[in-house]
Amino acid sequence: MARRTQKILIRRPTVADIPAIQDLIKDAAQFSKVLPRSLNNLYEHVRDFFVAECAGNVCGCCALQISGSDLAEIRSLVVRDDRRGRGIARRLMDACVRDAASVGVKKIFCLTEIPAFFERFGFKKINKAKLPQKIWTDCIHCVQFPDCCETALMRDVSAAAARHT
Repeated sequence: MARRTQKILIRRPTVADIPAIQDLIKDAAQFSKVLPRSLNNLYEHVRDFFVAECAGNVCGCCALQISGSDLAEIRSLVVRDDRRGRGIARRLMDACVRDAASVGVKKIFCLTEIPAFFERFGFKKINKAKLPQKIWTDCIHCVQFPDCCETALMRDVSAAAARHT
């Protein structure tokens, strides 16, 4: 019997999607894949997110948080275990890159314990010291600070910006 391919929709979330986003993040945070986020934080940042919808349910998420005049951070990239390997993470990442380009952001960065994954998307390792605003705004409040095992990576999105002008 042939396996039927389900359509995956990448879209902006509604506030009704926030509990599902929190569940995805909470599950991934148990395995140190992402940092946990409170329900209140997710409601405050709902406009930063894109979600992947599979069969009417949220099966992935990713956020783009603006950090300055030309810099943004990819955060909370999670795909449900049973949906991995289908290009959902790439589509969520692409949506964030297009969004960054559309508002004039030149570079995006991420902090991760799985740098090889992000390197596949064109990110290059950088020294965390190049992100002092991130460290003194967010990282200092993290339970892992100052003994963080995450790697900082950055990607230039100028080429993507040129395609959207």
